[in-house]
Amino acid sequence: MTHAADLDAAGITDPALRASYELCRRINAAHGRTYYLATLLLPPAKRPYVHALYGLARYADELVDDLEAPDPAALLTWGKRLLDDLLIGDSADPVARAAVHTARTWDIPTEHFEAFLAAMRMDITRTGYASYAELEQYMHGSAGVIGLQMVPILQPLTDEAYGYARALGEAFQMSNFIRDVGEDLRRGRVYLPQEDLDACAVTRADLGRPEPSAGVRRLLRLEVARTRAIYRAAAPGVDLLHPSSRDCIRTAITLYGGILDAVERADYRVLDRRVRVPATTRLRVALPAYVRARRTRRAR
Repeated sequence: MTHAADLDAAGITDPALRASYELCRRINAAHGRTYYLATLLLPPAKRPYVHALYGLARYADELVDDLEAPDPAALLTWGKRLLDDLLIGDSADPVARAAVHTARTWDIPTEHFEAFLAAMRMDITRTGYASYAELEQYMHGSAGVIGLQMVPILQPLTDEAYGYARALGEAFQMSNFIRDVGEDLRRGRVYLPQEDLDACAVTRADLGRPEPSAGVRRLLRLEVARTRAIYRAAAPGVDLLHPSSRDCIRTAITLYGGILDAVERADYRVLDRRVRVPATTRLRVALPAYVRARRTRRAR
């Protein structure tokens, strides 16, 4: 099915709106390979809305995370306009237009976007977190609310699904933090809790060296174990979603959880490089899931 057909299936006909959704899809395809692959397992009518949420989040994130030309002032201006547009129910911004339409279509609370933007603003000045409890507060806005935004589109069978979705967003975020330690440090930030660095006798200087020390390996083992525990806690939430959404989320869990396996296979050498889940692995997981997803849709 073509991307235009996905928009047709979703009933999105306005040309400007279709262009905005297509822009968000391209952002997802370019920057969120795992998320994009998992999104293809959803029914066509749901895919554009997921692309819109991802595109919005990625666009805002790049304003503060771009290694060469971050633009925090633009984030502040753009974020204020987004919140205004959410109240109006429409936007002239090419990225925000689709997300605002998605929020209106699926009745996604504005407070989730407020929390997300608050977390992005924290990245402008915040360089570290003393404890995991502090980091969790940040992750609520940077990742947990992304899961909460997604749940209406995934069609929960019970409201209990929301808590599991928030936890899953946290697990995805922690996987990123573990993989991107070196890259984040180049931005001046450390997302692993200082209390964990202290417990493993690790300093920021240790994280800036190409070769991980014994302490850095202890630290990363600790964070990998913690993150796997979060994945296990979030997993029961998959069965609380509509059957047509389950293969998408299960695949995302398998592939994003695979980042932790890749970190271990690399012997925790993540300070000077980014480990990746091989494309062959992504396809080996996604293709059978795609067949199951199509079978599920045909059966209903």
